[in-house]
Amino acid sequence: MKPTDIQLIGNELAIVWDDGSESYYQAPFLRKHSPSAQNIGEKDILGNQYGGDGPREFPDVTILGWDYVGNYAIRPSFSDGHKTGLFSWQYLRELEARL
Repeated sequence: MKPTDIQLIGNELAIVWDDGSESYYQAPFLRKHSPSAQNIGEKDILGNQYGGDGPREFPDVTILGWDYVGNYAIRPSFSDGHKTGLFSWQYLRELEARL
């Protein structure tokens, strides 16, 4: 499933999907669930975890904009300077279940 339209409405990312459904994500929610190594950490080949203290709360963060990554994701820029999380279309749909 792919988006046909993505807009910023206030502090909410609004997505219209190609099946006609709509999704709305608050900026603090997306920041908390950023799939970046900075946010969730990363493992070396031995399984040792580095970084990523787990999801935290970001109550005052806003979305400043986003870049498209290929034809499969967006990379939002947040007001706290975070801009390394790639949100694939699939991951965004999975996040809906957590809203």
